[in-house]
Amino acid sequence: MSGHSKWKTNKGKKALADAKKGAAYTKLIKELTIVAREGGGNPDTNSRLRAVMQKAKEANMPSDNVKMAIKRGTGELPGVVYEGVNYEAYGPGGVAILIEVLTDNKNRASAEVRNILSKKGGNMAGAGAVSWMFTKKGYFLVEKSQAKEDELMNIALEAGAEDFKSDDKNYEIFTSPQDFEKVKQAIDAKGIKCQDAEVTMIPSSLVKVSGGEAKQVLALVEALEDHDDVQQVYANFDIPDEILEQAANSEE
Repeated sequence: MSGHSKWKTNKGKKALADAKKGAAYTKLIKELTIVAREGGGNPDTNSRLRAVMQKAKEANMPSDNVKMAIKRGTGELPGVVYEGVNYEAYGPGGVAILIEVLTDNKNRASAEVRNILSKKGGNMAGAGAVSWMFTKKGYFLVEKSQAKEDELMNIALEAGAEDFKSDDKNYEIFTSPQDFEKVKQAIDAKGIKCQDAEVTMIPSSLVKVSGGEAKQVLALVEALEDHDDVQQVYANFDIPDEILEQAANSEE
């Protein structure tokens, strides 16, 4: 199981707390606005919008907020214009980091991301420096208690999954972005619940970090994720489970 996936899973309780505080709502509104602007406001014909609407539902965002964000994106309502920009960076231990931002002010966002990196032991990298290490993939994380391995593997592969992995506690399924929806529907149809199901950036290799360096990496990722303009942070760290759990528990 990839290090950053474990980190996200262990942070589940914190994500729920963030949703209550409104931080998650702010990021979702931005994402709804921009995907509606780029692909239209109909979720039947805009798969990205459909996926973000599902995230909003899981975060218990009021449907009126979702509708207004979509209408701002399609131009039916006036609103702030957000632009997407990606930054590439290195963290402690040489960990590669991709930072996806949606902002109404690129200059401000760039300065603030640089400031976080500087304070937390990271540094900005040039375009292309780390992005080549990541590939966009559909990703599913399923606890072993949810399904038998052979059953889930057959469901996933028949629906178009590219790869299937398992460890002591979980199954991981990887798909092309185009086949993500088809595989998700096949898994959902069998009543199997996923801990995580998203189109994300998967690293081609992982960097092992431990001890104080591992805690520095997590502090950096946490600070970036907490920034209002930062939508997603992807990193290729591999950190021992006990450190991940300590970090997640300290945030509760």
